[in-house]
Amino acid sequence: MAAADGTAHRHLVLASASPARLRLLRDAGFDPTVMVSGVDEEVVDRPDTPTLTLALAERKAVAVARPGGSAVVVACDSLLELDGRRFGKPASNAEALAWLRAMRGRTGTLHTGHCLVDEPTGRQVSAVEGTLVRFADTTDAELQAYVATGEATAVAGAFTLDGRSAPFVDRVEGNPSNVIGLSLPLLRELLRRLGLSVVDLWDAPRD
Repeated sequence: MAAADGTAHRHLVLASASPARLRLLRDAGFDPTVMVSGVDEEVVDRPDTPTLTLALAERKAVAVARPGGSAVVVACDSLLELDGRRFGKPASNAEALAWLRAMRGRTGTLHTGHCLVDEPTGRQVSAVEGTLVRFADTTDAELQAYVATGEATAVAGAFTLDGRSAPFVDRVEGNPSNVIGLSLPLLRELLRRLGLSVVDLWDAPRD
């Protein structure tokens, strides 16, 4: 079967170890191969959060992409921003609890940088999406029980919409999948910029 641009089907490669991103893509009809980039996020810095997430996504995608390959590589990076402060993954349960206490009853922005590399052409496209997140006025007992599950230290901002912390989010303004770690509508747009359609990569056969 040919893709929209007349070439053979491209398999999708996810340059991320995130189980949430993998579930999102599988639920949307993709069957991606996971290849972790190994990029050291600590050595990358930018003056603002959206630019930082974009730079990290681009580095991860480029690190995984194979020159002359046949896949489309997608990489993402997410950070929560509240009052100008960045929240990635907390380093400990104590830090996660402190963050969640500071966030409750307030609104932050979850920024996710996206980068796609089309291996056959070497073309690269990228963009950032931000989604407003309104946190519920949770109790200390709720937060302590949540942190004890271990979920908080595995996700950006110490929360996620597809896990135990979902009841602690009152509402989002924007795309919910972006908060989970990958905006599916933005993925569709970036594929379109490469001359591809999301349907071109649904359950596409691998090399």
